[in-house]
Amino acid sequence: MSNLNKKCKVHYKGTFNDGTQFDSSYDRGEPIEFVCGAGMMIKGFDDAVKDMNVGDIVNVHLMPKDAYGESDPNNIMTFDVNMLPGADRLEVGQEVYLSSPSGRPVPVKVISKDRTTIVFDANHKMAGKELNFQIELVSVE
Repeated sequence: MSNLNKKCKVHYKGTFNDGTQFDSSYDRGEPIEFVCGAGMMIKGFDDAVKDMNVGDIVNVHLMPKDAYGESDPNNIMTFDVNMLPGADRLEVGQEVYLSSPSGRPVPVKVISKDRTTIVFDANHKMAGKELNFQIELVSVE
């Protein structure tokens, strides 16, 4: 029996390969709810949940292609500091939003800056990373 297109509630813990935890619904005290297979979750997470039974706990290791994808060099953008209002006050490591051509806010991170240029990385902060999840299926509707 598949959980595809059903509302699932899961508890999960996410870690990097070195064991560092990056997220946990257990720490927040409540499971997350999503429609399995609807694209609300990363592909590998959906794939893991679709064949689980309520009460099951699985451990999955996801390569970047099944998580947030590889880092895309096209998402590294260089601008003239003078062309972006406020860019002179930004610092390396800072996360800010730029507007896409359609006006949608895009989260970016400042990865380098000098007197004349500033470089932003618009890749998802988890892009290129292998992720590990312990997933517990709490309920299915």
